[in-house]
Order: sequence, then structure tokens, then C-alpha cells
Amino acid sequence: MSGLELGFWSFPVLLIMVFLRAPIGLAMMLCGFGGWYFFMGGNPTPLLAKLKSETYTTFSSYSLSIIPMFLLMGQFATLSGMSSALFKAAESFLGHRRGGVAMAAVGACAGFGAICGSSLATAATMSKVALPELRRYGYSGGFSTATLAAGGTLGILIPPSVILVIYAILTEQNIAKLFLAAFIPGILAAIGYIITISIYVRLNPRAAGTRPAVPMAERFRALADTWPVLVIFFIVVGGIYLGWFTPTEGSAIGAAGTGLVALLSGSLNWAVLRDSLLGTAKTTAMIFFIVLGAGFYNGFLALSGVPQFMADWVVNQGFSPLLVLCIILLFYLIFGCLMDSLSMILLTVPIFFPVVSAMDFGMSPEHVAIWFGILVLIVVEVGLITPPVGMNLFIINTMDRETPMTETYKAVMYFVGSDILRVIILVAFPGITLFLLS
Repeated sequence: MSGLELGFWSFPVLLIMVFLRAPIGLAMMLCGFGGWYFFMGGNPTPLLAKLKSETYTTFSSYSLSIIPMFLLMGQFATLSGMSSALFKAAESFLGHRRGGVAMAAVGACAGFGAICGSSLATAATMSKVALPELRRYGYSGGFSTATLAAGGTLGILIPPSVILVIYAILTEQNIAKLFLAAFIPGILAAIGYIITISIYVRLNPRAAGTRPAVPMAERFRALADTWPVLVIFFIVVGGIYLGWFTPTEGSAIGAAGTGLVALLSGSLNWAVLRDSLLGTAKTTAMIFFIVLGAGFYNGFLALSGVPQFMADWVVNQGFSPLLVLCIILLFYLIFGCLMDSLSMILLTVPIFFPVVSAMDFGMSPEHVAIWFGILVLIVVEVGLITPPVGMNLFIINTMDRETPMTETYKAVMYFVGSDILRVIILVAFPGITLFLLS
């Protein structure tokens, strides 16, 4: 069997292992091990050498140190109560409108995403804060859970984003430029969700109750309580863009700043510090193991020639670049329902990125790489809220057992429609994504 055939046969083997509930990192590592072993004719020596070199080169990468720092930043923010201040501020300005409490939850998710970088963590954290308020003012269970599941996806799109860091490392792109490019699509996502909520409550008036307006003085007091989030966001993201420090240094400053704010507010004690460090360590270990497994598997695929073969084949078929891009995005949308976003990025970007890079979109290679990365991030996140197996939907459902999953499915399709419309706009008009870069 040729190396190319080995590479193609590895895909069904990997999918079977994933569907059998094997950890994705372990599945990719075993497929990479098996592929290397057979490719080398059963000689284990090159495989053992690869095991040593791949492990060292992966975990000694300075760029990867940004991941635990952003995760620690999110842990401090999650456990120190910053999410409550964000939600109260948004609710004071929007809560009196029809569907306003749901809109406030989306706005708070966007703000929390600016200091968290994880969609699942954003969804879970904001649910603890917002679900009781949504229930209190008569919001239906399905509408409430669907809103929080959709709002949670903002956590990974609005910078800083751990997934964008991984994408930047895989494609050798500038992390700061990817963060900048994600800013407008992230704001569009939040605005689109707020418009979706407005449409939903008009079509389903009984799905949302009302609450009295808050005096203007109280609104500004609630807004003032969010100053730590605003300061940390502008120092970290603004400092990266202004060249004060690198993204890696910025992540460390963000983690230290978030921890300091939590300490000064009295939220940080030894128990919170211990839980934050343990949570960061566990998540980092999971991510790094997936990264290592992907390194072995993608190394085998590169050796087999599958990515280059697919790129050459697509180019030779004469397909239009836009058609190829749409097919790839549809693939991400479908499989995003079955796999987490990190696994999807690590598994597929080394295969699809050479294909997209070989096409002529009328832009520079750097702009194509950045535009493609933002589109991939968006459609993978759409998969997190797409029935029947969107991961965010299950996270929210575990926090609201009283709401049937079918009710959440019905309501979340409005948000999925908003996401698909946004993807179409960003595909048709790349300048929206690349505007701040220019």
C-alpha cells in the first residue's frame, strides 16, 4: 500500500475511533503512530525518534505559552464574579425592553468573551448569572437556554481567543492581526443575536416578560462596576495592537491583571486561587495532548502527501475558488456538530489550508489566510449550537434540567439562521473582515 493510500485510509479509521468515544487527541496520536509505522515498513526506530523530537519541539514552543496564560485569565474572571458585573450593567440599560434581559445576556457574553477566550466557559459562566434573571422575568425555558448557548459562542470569537492562537501557530500567521480581524465579525455576531432576539419576541410575545426601567443614575453605577473588564481588555488587546508587548507577553499581563483585580475586590482567596490554577492546568493538559496528537497525525499526513495531492487535485478540476471555499465551510458546519472546535481546527486546517492557499481569491496570501481563519472559526462555532448534537446546547441543558431539549432546539434555529447569514455576508465581502488590517 502506497503512502497516499495509507493517508486516505487513516480518515475513516480516525472517525470510527472518535465515534467510539475515544479521546480525539489519543485517536489522532494512534492514527499517526500506525501511519508512521506502516509507512516506514514496520521499522519502529524512526517512530521512536519522532516521538522524542515531536514531543520536545511541540512543548518547547514559546508561542504555546500564550494558551495557559489566557486560560488562567479566563479562570480568574470566571471565579471572581466579573461576569455578574457585566450582566448587571447590560441589564440595567436593556432589561426594560421587550426581550431586553436576553439581549443583556448576549451583551454580557460578548464582554466576558473579551477576557475569557472559551465558548464553553462563557456559556457555562453566564448561564449561572443570567438564567435566574431570565426565569424571574418570565422568559420561556427554550428561549433562555438558546440565547445563552448562542451567546456563549462569542467567547471564542471576540479576542483574545485560544483557537485563533492555535490557528495562527498552524498556519504561521500573526496572532495580533488575527485578533484584529476577528473584532468586527465578533461585534456583528453580537448585533445579529440582539436583532434575532428582537424578531423572536415579536413572533413569540409570550416567550419574554418585561421588567421595570432602571433609573439613569443606577445604570451608570452598574456600568462603572465593569471598569476592571474594560481596563484589562484595553491593556491586553490595545497593548498588543500598539506594539507595547507581544501577544505572549500580553497574555501574561492579562492573567496578572485579572488576578490582581480579583484580589483587590476580595474575590480571590486561597480556594479560588487553587481552583483557578487547577482548572488552568487541566484544560492546558487537555489542549496540549490534542496538539501533540495532531502533530503526529498531521506529520504522517504530510509524509503521505495527502494535503498536497488534494490541493493539486482541486486546482486541476477547475472549480471556482468560491465554490471550493463554500464546500469546505459546509464540511466544517456539519462536523462542527460532532467535534469540539479545537479538534476540528487541528485535524483539518493542515489539510484544507493548502487547498485554499492554492486558489486565487484576488487577495494577498496573508489576507487569504486571515480571512479563511475567521470564517473557519465562525462556522465551527455555529456547529456548537446546531441541533441535534451542538455541544453548547448540552452544556446549557445540564444547567436547566426543567427545559426539554426540543424547546431549546426550536428556539436556537433563529440564532443559527443569524449565523449563516453572517457567514454569507463575510464570504461575499471579505473587506469587512480585513477592514481593520487595512
